[in-house]
Amino acid sequence: MSSESEIPKPSQEGEDESSKSASKKASKKEAAKQEKLRRRQEAALTAAAAAATSLSIEEDPLAENYGNIPLLDLQSKVEADLKAWTKVGDLTHELKGKEVLIRGRAQTMRAVGKNMAFIVVREKGFTVQCVVTAQPEVVSKQMVKFAAGLSRESIVDVHGVVSVPSIAIKGTTQQVEIQVSKLYCVDKAMPTLPINIEDASRSEKEIEEALLAGEKLVRVNQDTRLNNRVLDIRTSANQGIFRIQCQVCNIFRQFLLAEDFLEIHTPKLIAGSSEGGSAVFKLDYKGQPACLAQSPQLHKQMAICADFGRVFEIGPVFRAEDSYTHRHLCEFTGLDVEFEIKQHYTEVMDIVDRLFVTMFDHLNNKCSKDLEAVGRQYPFEPLKYLRKTLRLRFEEGVQMLKEAGVEIDPYGDLNTESERKLGQLVLEKYGTEFYILHRYPLAVRPFYTMPCYDDPKYSNSFDVFIRGEEIISGAQRVHAPELLAERAQACGIDVSTISTYIDSFRYGAPPHGGFGVGLERVVMLFCGLNNIRKTSLFPRDPLRIAP
Repeated sequence: MSSESEIPKPSQEGEDESSKSASKKASKKEAAKQEKLRRRQEAALTAAAAAATSLSIEEDPLAENYGNIPLLDLQSKVEADLKAWTKVGDLTHELKGKEVLIRGRAQTMRAVGKNMAFIVVREKGFTVQCVVTAQPEVVSKQMVKFAAGLSRESIVDVHGVVSVPSIAIKGTTQQVEIQVSKLYCVDKAMPTLPINIEDASRSEKEIEEALLAGEKLVRVNQDTRLNNRVLDIRTSANQGIFRIQCQVCNIFRQFLLAEDFLEIHTPKLIAGSSEGGSAVFKLDYKGQPACLAQSPQLHKQMAICADFGRVFEIGPVFRAEDSYTHRHLCEFTGLDVEFEIKQHYTEVMDIVDRLFVTMFDHLNNKCSKDLEAVGRQYPFEPLKYLRKTLRLRFEEGVQMLKEAGVEIDPYGDLNTESERKLGQLVLEKYGTEFYILHRYPLAVRPFYTMPCYDDPKYSNSFDVFIRGEEIISGAQRVHAPELLAERAQACGIDVSTISTYIDSFRYGAPPHGGFGVGLERVVMLFCGLNNIRKTSLFPRDPLRIAP
């Protein structure tokens, strides 16, 4: 999945014809289920609207303190005083007795008789309990009824005073309450949602424990989640996942800028394959054959030939692989790096080492709340890594596997099972789940990889692993145009489709190297998740191109 992963490997997990057929049948079944649910929602909404129209509204002298805000008032009529608003995540004991105004989603509502209702309001993963209590000249019974009747996930504005209860509040992140004086609905959600956030937020452990206790809790399966991704992303765990993902990109960018790298943006429409192999999305480009870039590889090398010296890019990468696995996508985000080297490809591994140790330190120190939110639903052990990243030669890895009873081709690639086994062996021997395996066999690397000087069967290349799965591929590149053309032909690439790329090396090119990282894989493996679709905002795989 790394953006310059080797010539696309054959699928290794669950990709036979029967699994493909089963996946397609499941998708059709889920689509029919969603259409049935949509019709039910429309009927419920129509019935609710009719009921609301037919109700005789009792006169309420306090009616101005609650209700649905008319659309006209939301069309930017008056400039807002942003200082008047408080974020739910900022509601702490220090605000006791202060009047606040918050906006969020009505996550749950619970009426206690006719005089009291509780609303849990959520904003960006933070939740607070709001108490609506009937009081003369402040809160009417009709307002309590309005609060209790809100539909889940509606957007609400809440005015009130912060109070601190004498006992801990279960089920909310903030340990304060808001005594509500005014309550307005900004936008109503459908009365019946495809999935409930509470159901989507449960861990497998909670569901299993309930089953053992004789209770049955709803388990929201992956297809249902992805078909209703906007709702699914609202869970605390998913909010945490994508904030962590944001920080991975942030540290990647800030670290490289501090190392004098230049951020570039390369084309995603190209004339020929950028990696070799057939896993490309082909398209018509104004009458000419073209394809979506499998990586920015060719253009980032051309940027080095253009004397930028050190470059990086964060952008989409496309692979037309029929891979129905937990770690493959047809579109993902690539974090790519390329730069001049002075003498040895270890200079590239040095950057990888310092970059990722810095990144892991930052995530552990600055994203603790997000990691906790992920861990509550998807429990995981913190990643084990060394201050100086372990480096093993490919031959050493092969020997470790051989001693453990795993025989592999010393000049072939590692399959998924071998990678995982080697990861276990490395953890047991060296105490790390993050390491570099280098000097791979040349036959399993892309055409632009530099062969080893002392043995042309090997190459100046490396892969990087987290928890036994590959996240990075990198290497010293071939900068001699004749050798580059020879290697491209040997890998089955039509040299005429990459002629401008090869020509760029004819004008004088410095020795250089680089690497590509799969963003979604980094987040998936750092957080110990079991499927890359959890770390892709709107995943694209062989069966999914919506939503």
